[in-house]
Amino acid sequence: MTFVEGPVTVTVPATSANLGPGYDSLGLALDLRDELTGEVVPGGTLEVTVEGAGEGTVPLDESHLVVRSMRAAFEIIGKQPAGLRLHCRNRIPHARGLGSSSAAIIGGLVLARALVAGGELILDDDTLFQKAAEIEGHPDNVAPAFHGGFTIAGDDDGFFAVRTAVDPRVSVVVFVPATGVETKAARGLLPDTVPHSDAAADAGRTALLVAALSDAPEHLHRATRDFLHQEYRRPAMPESLALVDELRADGVAAIVSGAGPTVLAFSSGVESAETTKLAARCPEGWACHALSVDMDGVRIL
Repeated sequence: MTFVEGPVTVTVPATSANLGPGYDSLGLALDLRDELTGEVVPGGTLEVTVEGAGEGTVPLDESHLVVRSMRAAFEIIGKQPAGLRLHCRNRIPHARGLGSSSAAIIGGLVLARALVAGGELILDDDTLFQKAAEIEGHPDNVAPAFHGGFTIAGDDDGFFAVRTAVDPRVSVVVFVPATGVETKAARGLLPDTVPHSDAAADAGRTALLVAALSDAPEHLHRATRDFLHQEYRRPAMPESLALVDELRADGVAAIVSGAGPTVLAFSSGVESAETTKLAARCPEGWACHALSVDMDGVRIL
């Protein structure tokens, strides 16, 4: 196998995991994309540049998550490049619960595969997804980043993901705080056990959420009621949970996106009056994005 000549560019979407009750299983791809350009170069050097989110703060060496993911792909394929040049144009905020790490992992794996002629013959889609979930530790974000749309994922003798329908009326507004929360810290607040009644209630809402997203968005408010994780995380993101409470009190299907602290509210079209009203409720100092559901997943340009 040989490396392809010239640079290759891939784009990968932001994602929102959990979506309320679907803890560590449900994920939705959003139309906010990072763009990664890679090229194999001679000389045994690594050159990493970053613009946008993470610029000036993420490492620019072998510890960069995209580079680590690329190396993992090259290892599976059996061909490591002598030198590598990588440029990241990041639009997905870091440490905000919008899947920036999953975008880096999926983007790096797909980029490396595309840089090897015939790389997909060894690193097929299933193997790539398994490696992505292994690197991330759970599949709920990497699944929609790879497949696009709405996915149901889990770990049962290997990671799996199923993509299901999304009603075309569904869009979202995300409210992004100025400061982030690390996923590890947010997970550390969760208890080892929960009451059986909470688990049963959460299972029912998760099932309803699959139906609501596919063709019954009028049920999204009821379907997004969470019993497993959001309230436990309130100490790490009190402003986010306060916004969720305010929006839900007004009938808006609002949840914490992933491990937070971004708040996601479901709406009925990026340019709808409902979305305009929601965006006007963005707290001072936060960023707001009205986004459609991304149906494509990772793409090679």
